[in-house]
Amino acid sequence: MSMTQEPEPPLAVADRAAVDNLLRCWVRETGVERPADGVLRLELPSSGTGIEAPVLYWSPVGWHRFGPARLRSGAPASATVVAALLGVEAADGDPESVADLTARVTDSVRRVAEFVRARSAAPEDPEGTTAFLAAEQALITGHPLHPTPKSREGLTETEAARYSPETRGGFPLHWFAADPSVVQADSSLDRPAQDLIASFAGDAVQPPPGTVLVPAHPWQARDAVHRPAVRALLDAGLLHDLGPGGPDWSPTSSVRTLYRADAPVMLKFSLGLRITNSRRENTRSELHRGLAVDRLLTAGLGRALHAAHPGFAVVRDPAWLAVDASPDGGGDGDGSGSGSGESCDSGLDVVVRANPFGAGAVTQAVCVAGLVAPRPDLPGGRSHLARLVHGLAERTGRPVAEAGEEWFARYAEQVVAPVLWLYATYGLGLEAHQQNTLVVLDADGRPAGGRYRDNQGYYFSPARSGALYGWVPGVGRDLGTYVADEVIDERLVYYVGINNLLGVAGALGSQGLADETRLLRHADGFLARLAAEHGDRLRVAALLRDEPVLRCKANLLTRVRGMDELRGPLEAQSVYVDIANPIAEVRK
Repeated sequence: MSMTQEPEPPLAVADRAAVDNLLRCWVRETGVERPADGVLRLELPSSGTGIEAPVLYWSPVGWHRFGPARLRSGAPASATVVAALLGVEAADGDPESVADLTARVTDSVRRVAEFVRARSAAPEDPEGTTAFLAAEQALITGHPLHPTPKSREGLTETEAARYSPETRGGFPLHWFAADPSVVQADSSLDRPAQDLIASFAGDAVQPPPGTVLVPAHPWQARDAVHRPAVRALLDAGLLHDLGPGGPDWSPTSSVRTLYRADAPVMLKFSLGLRITNSRRENTRSELHRGLAVDRLLTAGLGRALHAAHPGFAVVRDPAWLAVDASPDGGGDGDGSGSGSGESCDSGLDVVVRANPFGAGAVTQAVCVAGLVAPRPDLPGGRSHLARLVHGLAERTGRPVAEAGEEWFARYAEQVVAPVLWLYATYGLGLEAHQQNTLVVLDADGRPAGGRYRDNQGYYFSPARSGALYGWVPGVGRDLGTYVADEVIDERLVYYVGINNLLGVAGALGSQGLADETRLLRHADGFLARLAAEHGDRLRVAALLRDEPVLRCKANLLTRVRGMDELRGPLEAQSVYVDIANPIAEVRK
C-alpha cells in the first residue's frame, strides 16, 4: 500500500515561516555569527532563557533557513513566543512595544495561515489571470526579513478575504461625487484626470450634475466617511456618497493598488490600514512627485534611458486626483515639506498609474518579490523562480546551479544596472526594492529587462540633479526627496544592493538553485565594472564592494520602536544597523 505524506496544517506552515523571519531579523540586526556546530543559540538574558534552532542553510546575505525552534528547556517556541522574547530584549523593557510586536506577529501568522488554506483549496489561478497579476498575488508569506510581513491592522476576516491579493480578491470601486471646489487634480494625459477616472464608472454610477466623480477603495470609503473633514463635506453638500459600482478590480501586491486586465491604467488609493510598519495613505507630495517624474520622462529622460538600457523602463504615474477638506485646498498641496509630506486630509485620493501589463501585453513582467517567494500553498513549496531555473536547466541540459548563475548574471545586467546608471548619470535615485521592481522575462524565463514602479521612492541629488534641468528646470527641488548624496547612497545600498541584488542571490542560494558564494563573486565583478565606468558618480558601487560593513534597514528594530516608514524626515523613518559586507567578505 502506498503511503502519501499528509500536508502540513496551514497554521503550522505560517508559524514556521514567521519563526524563520524573526530569527533571520535577529541574526542580521544584532550581528549573530554563523554557529560552528550548526545550531543557532540565542541567549536572552532579559528573560533568563534562550532559543535554539538547527541551521538548515546559512546564507552569506542573510536568507538563512532554520529547523524547529525550541526554548532552552526543550519546549517548542512558536512565533508568538519568539516575538515576545525578542521583543523584551529589543524594547528596553517597554511593555507596550513588546505587546505591539507580539500582536502584529500573531496577526501576520493568522493571515498567512488563511492565505495558505485558501490557496491550497484552489491552487489554480482563475481563468483570465494575467502573468502580471499572478505574480502580484503570489507573495503568500511575505518579505523573508520582516517580522510582520502580512500584518494588516484593522482588516476583518471577511474584508481580508475580499481585499487581499493572496486570496485573489476582487471588488468594484466605491464612488463619491464632489463639488469641483474641493477637488484638486493634475494630468499629463491628453485629457483631464477627472474624465479618465469617470470613464471607469460607466453607466453604473450617476453623479449629480456639475460634480466630479471620485473613486475610492471600498475599505477606505467606509473609513473616510467617519473622518470629521469628510463628514463636514457630506453635511455641506460638497460631497455625495454614491456607493459601489462598475466592474471588479483586483488588488496587487501592495494591497491598495488595483488592477484590471482590460483597463489602460491601475489606480493607487490611500488605505488607512497599518500594513507592515506604515499606514498606506498617499501624501500630496507623492502625487506631485509621480507626475513630475512622468513629465521628466516625457521631456527626454525616457528616451535617454531607453537608448542606454532598452529593456528597462519606469512605470509612469501620469495623473492624480484628490478631495480636499475645504474649498481653499488642504494637505500639503504645494508638494513641499520634509520627508513624505502630509497625507491628503480627506483620505479620498487616487494616483493614476499606467498599465502596460494588460491582457494583450506582449511583455511578461513579474514582481520580483513574488517571483522569489517560496510557495507553501503549492506541492513542494517551490517558488516561481525555482520553476524557471529548473526549466532552463532541463531545456539546455546544464546543471541547475549553472542555470541559476546565468539567471543572476542576466538579472544584474537587465534590472540592477539601469537603476544605478540613472543615479550615476542624472542624480535620480530609485528606491528599487523587490516589491516595487518587476523583471521582464523572455520566452525561456530569463531576465530580459525590468520595470520600476513607485511614486514614493524617487530621490533627487542636489549635487547632480542639475543634469535633469535641461528637460525640466529645477525638477525635484520641491518634491520632498531632495536630499544629500550621503542619504541617497545609504538608501540605495540597502534597497538596490542588499534587498534587491543580494536578496536575489540569497533566494537562489537558499532554494538550492545556485552557489551563493559564486553569485557574490559575480556581483563583485559586476559592481567593479560599474564603479570603473562611473567613478565618483556612483559611490554606491564602491560601497557595496569595498566597505567592511554596510548600512542595512533593521525591520525588527523599526517595528519594535513603532516607527512609521512613510512619515517624518527621510533620515529618521527607519532604524539602520551595520552588517558585515558579504561581497567584501567573499574576496578575503
